[in-house]
Amino acid sequence: MADEPARTGGKPVTRLRVLRTERITPHMIRVVSGGEGLAAFQPNGFTDSYVKVLFPVPGVTYPEPFDMATVKAELPREHWPRQRTYTVRYFDAKAGELAIDFVHHGDTGLAGPWAAGLRPGDEFLVLGPGGKYAPREDVDWHLFVGDESALPAIGASLEAVPAGAPVRAFLLVEDAAEEQALATKGDAQIRWLHRAAGDDLVAAVRAAELPPGTCQAFVHGEAGFVRELRPHLLEERGIPRELLSLSGYWRRGRTDEAWRQEKARFLG
Repeated sequence: MADEPARTGGKPVTRLRVLRTERITPHMIRVVSGGEGLAAFQPNGFTDSYVKVLFPVPGVTYPEPFDMATVKAELPREHWPRQRTYTVRYFDAKAGELAIDFVHHGDTGLAGPWAAGLRPGDEFLVLGPGGKYAPREDVDWHLFVGDESALPAIGASLEAVPAGAPVRAFLLVEDAAEEQALATKGDAQIRWLHRAAGDDLVAAVRAAELPPGTCQAFVHGEAGFVRELRPHLLEERGIPRELLSLSGYWRRGRTDEAWRQEKARFLG
């Protein structure tokens, strides 16, 4: 019988154990986890399914089993675990594996250096999953626009696109070494753009000749380009609002905490 997941503010908490880590590209680390706790993980069917990784504050003792409601009631705010949101790259119940991809840029940031230091047997907690998007079958074609932070969700979505469905993808990474092999049964045209070469993601989408018909679009990543593309896709391309998934995962020049506070106002 599977262990019941812990709860935190109504959201399940899953304890995961690292099975292995893989260097997908020079700056992308895949953490594959499993363990007994994974049996309680409940997938939600979304391809942008995400979890919040909990980072305990050093030196703080938390209740066992972990419960965020108790943490918030009994500990000062500065002792609450820090949280970072990451897409589930894949969940394989049969193999007992859940994979999360982390962008790693050296010693800066919280999650990247943490992921780089993980070893098999290490344990960590995640909240969730949440999510809102999955490719639909009742549209004429699919559009994906994103940077490194959106690649896990776009990769999972490409795998779920209906066979033969037209797909256009515009993906911005640092350079050619950061390109990934992406599988899909769709009729996909994937264009990689390189930040190091000065490629402009917004300009590439604006200039593109896109297929006719009803489009479902997934546009996620740095908030600046997401905000720029929003009116173009809605007004100039005529994509229905209900078929347009937009999210600024991060904003240049902002910490994760600061960005969460201003996100709704920035994107309108």
